[in-house]
Amino acid sequence: MSSRQEEKEQRKQERLEREAKAAKAAKRKRLLQLIGGVIVAGAVVAGIAFAVSSAGNGTSESAGGADVDTGRLTSAASDAGCVYRAFPNEGEEHTAEPLTAEDFETNPPTSGTHNPNPAPDGLYVTGNEPAIENWVHTLEHGRVLFQYKPGTDEAVVSQLEALFNEDVAGSGGGYHSVLMQNNTDMPFEVAAVAWRHYMACETFTPRTIEALRVFRDELVDKGPETVP
Repeated sequence: MSSRQEEKEQRKQERLEREAKAAKAAKRKRLLQLIGGVIVAGAVVAGIAFAVSSAGNGTSESAGGADVDTGRLTSAASDAGCVYRAFPNEGEEHTAEPLTAEDFETNPPTSGTHNPNPAPDGLYVTGNEPAIENWVHTLEHGRVLFQYKPGTDEAVVSQLEALFNEDVAGSGGGYHSVLMQNNTDMPFEVAAVAWRHYMACETFTPRTIEALRVFRDELVDKGPETVP
C-alpha cells in the first residue's frame, strides 16, 4: 500500500475515533440532563408536599424558633369574632428615644426598635401602664400582653384580670404576662400581643376570653430572647 493510501486510511480512522468520542460525550450529556431534570422535579414535588402538609397541620415558625399552631389560633379567633395575625420582624434594635404608635407597622406593635429596659411582668392599673418602647421589649422576652382600650367596661376588665391570674405552668397566676390599658390608640376593644403576633377583637364577646387563652398557650415564652 502506498504511503498516500496509508495516510488516507489513518485520517479516516482518526475521524471515526473523533466521531465516536463526540457521540459518547453527547450521550453522557443527555443522560446527565435527564438525571438533573428528575432531581429538580422530585424537589418540586417534595416542596409542594411539604407546603400542603404544613398547611394541613396549621403550623408556622415563631420568632423564638418554636412551632406555633396557627390553625388553632385562627380557629379560636374566628369563633370569637376576632382576628389572629402573624407579622414580619420589624427589628430588635435599642433606642433611648421615646416612641409612638407611628413608629411601628402594626397597632398594637408586635416588634421593632425598643428601649433597653423591658417593662416588668404584672397587672398595671389604669394610668400607670408602661411606655410603648418598654413593653415592646417585654414582647421580645416571650411575654404575652393583654390590652384593653381606654374606656372599656369594668366587667370586661375584670374578666381579663381573671384570665391574667389563671395558673399557668404552676405559676399561681400572672405567668410571663402583662395586663394593661392600651396606649397606642389601637382600633380594638381588647387584644393579646406577643412578639410578631396578635389576637385582636373589635368587640368583646362571650368567647373572647377563650381565644385570648389559646393565644397565651401558643405564644408565651416564644420570643427571640429567653428570659426567666
